[in-house]
Amino acid sequence: MQIGKDKVVEIDYTLTDPSGNVLDTSRERGPLAYLHGTGNIIPGLEQALEGKGTGDALQVRIPPDKAYGEKDPKMVQAVPRAAFRGISDIKPGMQFQAESGGGQKQLVTVVGVTDDQVTVDANHPLAGVTLNFDVNVRNVRDATSEELQHGHVHGPGGHQH
Repeated sequence: MQIGKDKVVEIDYTLTDPSGNVLDTSRERGPLAYLHGTGNIIPGLEQALEGKGTGDALQVRIPPDKAYGEKDPKMVQAVPRAAFRGISDIKPGMQFQAESGGGQKQLVTVVGVTDDQVTVDANHPLAGVTLNFDVNVRNVRDATSEELQHGHVHGPGGHQH
């Protein structure tokens, strides 16, 4: 069976940055299961897997525009330190959940700290990074009607209800 829209796909993968540093891998947790064609994984990887089948292996380089996008300088902001009430030791690299003006929650990373301001970056941590995937397709199957209705995989390797 080939990978295509509405197929459940299980993959083993290792993700590295351009320097070869491992950013993520499924080795310790088992395969990643996702519903193909529903945006459950980054677009570039989904496109590279289209038409592959069980047992196929591939190495693919995904540019930022097909992964987490380019870094947007408008998403880096200085925030008054008072917005971090109760947190006395703020350091670059720390991450916080912030609420946007529209009420949506998003992860921000501290990139700078002064006595009165904290500079945060709301870009995805991998924005602007070319990603390298080493992937093995473990299994491909038809999605159940419930998985299609919910838009994600159920059961082992997927979402549990």
